Amino acid sequence: MTRKLYSLCGSDRARPFSPHVWKTAMSLAHKGLDFDTVPIGFTEIPAVEDGATRLVPLLRDGERLVKDSFEIAQYLERNYPDRPTLFGGDGAMAIARFVEGWSQTTLHPAITRVIIRDIHDRLDPVDQAYFRESREKRFGTSLEAVAESGAASLETFAQKLEPLRHMLKFQDFLGGATPLFADYIVFGAFQWARIVSPQRLLHSGDPVTDWFERCLDLHGGLGRSVTAA
Repeated sequence: MTRKLYSLCGSDRARPFSPHVWKTAMSLAHKGLDFDTVPIGFTEIPAVEDGATRLVPLLRDGERLVKDSFEIAQYLERNYPDRPTLFGGDGAMAIARFVEGWSQTTLHPAITRVIIRDIHDRLDPVDQAYFRESREKRFGTSLEAVAESGAASLETFAQKLEPLRHMLKFQDFLGGATPLFADYIVFGAFQWARIVSPQRLLHSGDPVTDWFERCLDLHGGLGRSVTAA
């Protein structure tokens, strides 16, 4: 059975960058499940699988289509219980929801402002037009103004990582001695920035940097299969 993971890319189809797709890629590798990556651009998403989704990731597992990275992780946990766990129990699943909320409301908005022009510049022209229109509508200002505010916030970006930094003083991963889906949630955000932007959000000597390097090495170095920008 061939699994397909639809993955968001720019003009270089060998460089998938979606943070949410990276969560799913790491989850599949964690479970030891083979999959093929299907690269698509922003404006191609509505035509995928007869309009099955407006967003990626989308996983085809045999006859099943599953969307949303958290729902996919839950699906993999239910359907492949004999493989390594992504959650380690209901309590860890609930905590992963909290981590997802922190990532989506604190980490992603901050990273977006820093890398938004880099994302735009890596897209095909048709996707650049879509990206500019949709993001300027979302932010209520130009991409250039968003990027300017992101550059100004870089000095304080490290402060937003303090909850993560504190936790990593006591253990190698958010999951403890070994990674769980909560790790992949946060990893996806930093992998997104690493692939699309030369801006460096993490610095040597930071426990978060050490954690991210460990994550890049997981599953045969899956995270390093795409080089840094």
